[in-house]
Amino acid sequence: MLKKFFQTNDAIVALVLRLVLGVVFFPHGMQKLFGWFGGYGFSGSLGWFTGTMGIPALFAVLVILAEGLGSLGLLTGFLTRLSALGIALTMIGATLMVHLPNGFFMNWDGKKAGEGYEFHLLAIGISVALVISGGGKWSVDRIIAGKMK
Repeated sequence: MLKKFFQTNDAIVALVLRLVLGVVFFPHGMQKLFGWFGGYGFSGSLGWFTGTMGIPALFAVLVILAEGLGSLGLLTGFLTRLSALGIALTMIGATLMVHLPNGFFMNWDGKKAGEGYEFHLLAIGISVALVISGGGKWSVDRIIAGKMK
């Protein structure tokens, strides 16, 4: 079971998908973890999730870790499936709790009340592909799986 968790092929496609998703989520995660890129850091993000959004503290911590550590996992290809699953679940939650009422499209012109869910749908799709395929070429997971043979 553990070997299957790390197992992946040498696919360039998985490498591209995980790097793009990791790069996109890195700033979001670092905003929530450390306050970088104009974010509020861990305590500020936790307070916003629990106070403003009404999310239980455990789930709020999981969201912060999914975006922060998940992005690093994707960039390195370490725990790719877990990292991608965390981001997929976070994006599903964000879609259902916040973005679904705003419709499909992002708020390009700034005239809507909020953002639509098209970005989230893309992130979910990429995440699901990575949960299925694993990290692909140049992933730490591939190295670990190779050592388990």
